[in-house]
Amino acid sequence: MPASIETKASKKQPSVGHESNDLKKTKKHKEKKEKKNKKSRKDSTENEVKSKKRSSNDSDKSIAKKTKLVTDAEKQQQQQKEQKSTPASAVSLAQAKAFYEEHKISVSGDDSYLPYLEFSQTPFDTKILKSCAKFSKPTPIQSACWPVITASRDVIGIAETGSGKTFAFGLPAIHMLSEKYGKKAQSCNKPLVLIVSPTRELAIQTHEQCLDAGKDLGITSMCLYGGSRKQDQIWDLKKNKPAIIVATPGRLLDVVENDQAISLSSVEFLVLDEADRMLDQGFEKDIRAIIGMLPQGARRQTVMFSATWPTSVRSLADTFLRNPVNVSIGADELAINERVDQIVEVIDGKQKNFRLLELLKNYHKSRKNRVLVFALYKKEAGRLEEMLKRKGYNCVAIHGDKSQTQRLDAIEAFRSGSIPLLVATDVAARGLDVPDVEYVINYTFPLTIDEYTHRCGRTARAGKKGVAHTFFMPEDKSHSGNLINVLRSANMTVPESLLKFGTTVKKKQHASYGAFFKDVDPNVKPVKIVFD
Repeated sequence: MPASIETKASKKQPSVGHESNDLKKTKKHKEKKEKKNKKSRKDSTENEVKSKKRSSNDSDKSIAKKTKLVTDAEKQQQQQKEQKSTPASAVSLAQAKAFYEEHKISVSGDDSYLPYLEFSQTPFDTKILKSCAKFSKPTPIQSACWPVITASRDVIGIAETGSGKTFAFGLPAIHMLSEKYGKKAQSCNKPLVLIVSPTRELAIQTHEQCLDAGKDLGITSMCLYGGSRKQDQIWDLKKNKPAIIVATPGRLLDVVENDQAISLSSVEFLVLDEADRMLDQGFEKDIRAIIGMLPQGARRQTVMFSATWPTSVRSLADTFLRNPVNVSIGADELAINERVDQIVEVIDGKQKNFRLLELLKNYHKSRKNRVLVFALYKKEAGRLEEMLKRKGYNCVAIHGDKSQTQRLDAIEAFRSGSIPLLVATDVAARGLDVPDVEYVINYTFPLTIDEYTHRCGRTARAGKKGVAHTFFMPEDKSHSGNLINVLRSANMTVPESLLKFGTTVKKKQHASYGAFFKDVDPNVKPVKIVFD
C-alpha cells in the first residue's frame, strides 16, 4: 500500500484512545442535558403545584367571598325584616322615664324595653288595630307590656281593674299567630293560644274581644265555660278548629281529660288572667294540672295578669314563668283609680230600700243611663229585681240561680242600653266591661275588700269618670280598716261615721282555709337550726 494512501486511511480511522475520550465527552454532555431536563421538569412540576395551590387559594378566597356575600345578604334581609316589624317612630329614654313616672309604672327583670306611647309605634297589623279604633292611645298597662310580650318574653302584669289588660295580652297573641302562622292560624287541629279566666262572664268577654281583634285576619276564638251544654261546645270545637281557646279551669279540664275533645300539646302562648281571683276561688290545683298538659320550657310563652300581687300569685309565677319581666302599675296592692268618686254612707239595714230608691231618683233620673246595683246574695238580688220592677224601673238581674243563657241575655241588654239598670251579685264584679256605666251602688258590702275594689272598677272605664256609692252597715265593721285605707289611697273623703268603727286591718282570710291559713313567702330562705 502506498504511503499517501495509508496516511489518509489512518486519518479516517482514529485510534482507540481518541475514541474513548470522545465518548466520555458525549456522555457528560448527555448527563448535563438530562440533569437540565430533569431540573426543568422539576421546576415545571413545582410551578404546576404552586399554580394549583394559587388557584385553590383563589378558589377558597372566592368561595369565602361568596359565603360572606350570602351571609351579608342574609344579615341585610334580617335587618330589613326587623326594620319592617320595628315601629317607625321610637320613644326616647327621657320620654319613657317621664311616662313611667307619670303613671307610677315600675318594671323589673329587664327594663330595656321602651313603651309604645302611640298605636302607630306598635308592630301590630292595621287589621288588628281596628279593634282599638275607639281609643286615642294605648292604656299604661298596654304601653308597657306590648313591647315585652311581642319580644316573646314571659310577663307578669299587675294593674288596677278596668285598665285594659285584655287587649294587653290579646293583641300580642293574635299578632304572634299572624306573623308566625299566617293563614294556617285560621284553622288549627290543636289550639295555639290558651287564656284561662276565673269566671264565665270574664271568659266570654275576653273571647268576644279576641274575636273582634282577629276577625279581619280570619283568626277565630272559642270559649269553654260551665253552665252551658258541653256537647255543643265540643261540636263547635271540632267544626271551627280555633287557634285561641278562652276557658274557665273546670270546664277546660272536663273537655280535655274526660272527653278528650282537644289536646293542649301545641299551646305556645298561655295567659293566666285574674290570677289572684283564680287562686282565691281554689283553682290552684286545676291551674297546675292544666299547665302540666302544655309544652314546657322555651316552647311556651306565659303571661300572667293580676290585680294584686299576693304571695300565692308570686309562688305560681316562680313555678311556671321563665325569667319574667314584671310590669306593675301603681302599688302591688289592689287600688281603685282616682276617676271613681267613692261615696261611703253608713246606714241601718231597715233604711236601705228607701235610700236606694232615693239614689235612683237622682242617679237614674233619665231612666236611660246605665246604673249597676250590687247585692251580696242570690236571693237578695232576685228580691231587688222584683222590687225595682214594681216601682216601674226597667231592670234585670244576674246571679247564680239564673241560667247562663239568661245571664248572657241580661248582660247584652245592659251593654246595649235596652235595659239600663242591672242588679248583680259578684259574678259581674270582674267580668263586666261596659264603658258607659255611670254609677255603681253597693247595696250590700261584699265579703272582701278586693271584691269591693272590683265592683267599683265597673265604672270609670276607658278613661271616663264615675261614681261608686256604698252602703256600710254596723255588721260590716270588720272591713272598716281596709275600706278607710282604700279611700285614703285614692284621696277620697273618709266620713266620720266610718272612722267610729276603727282603722284596724284584720288579716286576710283564705277562701278555703279561713283564718287558719298560713301565708308563707316562698322567696324567704329557710333558716338552718343547729343544736349543740
